[in-house]
Amino acid sequence: MLDVGSNTVHLLVVDARRGGHPTPMSSTKASLRLAEAIDSDGKITRRGADKLIGTIDEFAKIATSSGCAELMAFATSAVRDAKNSEELLARILAETGVALRVLAGVDESRLTFLAVRRWYGWSAGRIINIDIGGGSLELSNGVDEEPEVALSLPLGAGRLTREWLPDDPPGRRRVAMLRDWLATELADAGAEMLKAGAPDLAVASSKTFRSLARLTGAAPSGAGPRVKRTLTATGLRQLINFISRMTAADRAELEGVSADRAPQIVAGALVAEASMNALGVESVDICPWALREGLILRRLDSEADGSGLAGGTHNPASVQTFVRNAGR
Repeated sequence: MLDVGSNTVHLLVVDARRGGHPTPMSSTKASLRLAEAIDSDGKITRRGADKLIGTIDEFAKIATSSGCAELMAFATSAVRDAKNSEELLARILAETGVALRVLAGVDESRLTFLAVRRWYGWSAGRIINIDIGGGSLELSNGVDEEPEVALSLPLGAGRLTREWLPDDPPGRRRVAMLRDWLATELADAGAEMLKAGAPDLAVASSKTFRSLARLTGAAPSGAGPRVKRTLTATGLRQLINFISRMTAADRAELEGVSADRAPQIVAGALVAEASMNALGVESVDICPWALREGLILRRLDSEADGSGLAGGTHNPASVQTFVRNAGR
């Protein structure tokens, strides 16, 4: 799977089959900070595009040498929001042969919810999920595999860091202003989510939430994906007071925070806090599965029922992804 995000390009080689547990085999990342390569006209710069194309070409060759049977490549908010996305996609196809498809925000939300539902199963009841990316925030609520409500808002951790917290460390006044603004921005979204029903289980996915949970005492990644990890509202508030006074370099020294994520973890924590407040939840369980797993699961489902990957609002996984199918 080739994931072109706002911060990184991530190649994940997976053994996957219908009815089986998708198993990651290898992972390769490149930090491009694509969202920062957007100029004043809202276009990805030539330099940014060149770096992205070179990385995709390199990763496509790695996938081929790894024995991948199928290429599944998708992009999220940074490419989606760029004014020259169509031109960029055409260049990528012409120069690398990779058909990069752009996911709509609502489809990110729906596919992430599918992964969360499969992870926790039907016994979890009604699930509300929160997912924080670099450029957008996804919220979803439902009792089935298809959420009843799926929202995508331009409230990603990287975006808000650039727009609200440019100083290092961020000033207390700016942190307070962003906190108040987020509460207002998420009030209607929270109300819309809760109209579908109060959750039996509140869940959070994404690397941002995993980092926040680790900083508040959750088990490290080395303990494995099946260890229960939670993030509480109380722990999150205490964490914000602590990390908002630190420089990005100091935050990067904390266990669970990468150097790439350190600059935007404060904004991510504020989005997490505001989302939990808007949804009225005091704690969230951290799900190890998110968008990538949702795409793989939808791809395998479509293969099994013969629907293929045709376009349409109810088949968002019309993308090509690196998946190595086991048992064939």
